[in-house]
Amino acid sequence: MAKKQVTFADIAEYTNFSKTTISRYFNHPDSLTLENQEKISQALDALGYKKNKLAKVLANGKSEFVGIIVPNLYLHYYSEMLTQLLSSYSDYHYKFLVFVSDRGPEEEEQYIDELMAYQIEGLIVLSHTLSSGKLASYQIPVIAIEREAKYICSVTTDNYMGALQATNLLIRDKCDILVHINVNVPDFVPAYKRILAFKETCQEHNVPYELNLNVAGDSYQDIFAQMHRIFTDIDEKYADKKKGIFLANDTYANMFLNLIFQKYGTFPSTYEIVGFDNSPIASEAILPITTIGQQIDVIAKTAMDLLVQQMDEQKKRVPKPLGEPVHKQIAPVLIRRNTTK
Repeated sequence: MAKKQVTFADIAEYTNFSKTTISRYFNHPDSLTLENQEKISQALDALGYKKNKLAKVLANGKSEFVGIIVPNLYLHYYSEMLTQLLSSYSDYHYKFLVFVSDRGPEEEEQYIDELMAYQIEGLIVLSHTLSSGKLASYQIPVIAIEREAKYICSVTTDNYMGALQATNLLIRDKCDILVHINVNVPDFVPAYKRILAFKETCQEHNVPYELNLNVAGDSYQDIFAQMHRIFTDIDEKYADKKKGIFLANDTYANMFLNLIFQKYGTFPSTYEIVGFDNSPIASEAILPITTIGQQIDVIAKTAMDLLVQQMDEQKKRVPKPLGEPVHKQIAPVLIRRNTTK
């Protein structure tokens, strides 16, 4: 037989408080003394009301919800980062509400309004849609991952170092022409450092290079079609040269690799490929891809540590303002596989 649901009347009878006082405990706990809050909390446990987790956490004014906004899941970096964040429940015991936002600022603001209605305690943002100033205006702890973060805390990879490692590898392997394939990243976004490091390293070593920043599209299919055009152009333009291709992420690198195999049926000696991220697709590709490993697990843990510190501070009777945003940078790791010598 199902156990009877505990009501406000049951709690009031058990504690000798009025139903109004019980209601205040759930809706405005600060209006009660700490002693009375504790009496009601003990009664909830005794009556089995604690099994209604949402009611209990709302009694403390804390939802234990964290919001996450990602721009898409077809880029393997985002799906792997989301996997790492979601798997952190056993360490931090926060639940996650996730939105995929790829249709502009109005949609993303609606998503955040929805998250705020669920009384999220903190927010992790990987999308680039809203400025950090706008995100800071929500007055909750916010952590940015690999995006502009002037006014909020952030965790990023050392993108310059990663691109430096990739470019130097292709130079050491004596490629005749180096090509970096990316979107046209604004210079205030952390990933712009990949473009900058590639360009400066090629110039420093007097190596011929090309920046192809023409990747665009709102879906995997759109981007693959664009990558096909880029591949065809490079393959024809540098037919007799050894081509060192450094791509902005492993998803792009896998697309480019597949296009090579579709044309040649093998991986010719006139190509070397380096990706970025070390997302699962890099090791699962038809030919395992050399990549610059973002330590995604470390980034996710660092982001959660930062967020939990701020959320814990907010729970204090007199929270101490953070002051300046905290920015953490994680070192990348070169992972050599089969698409380079």
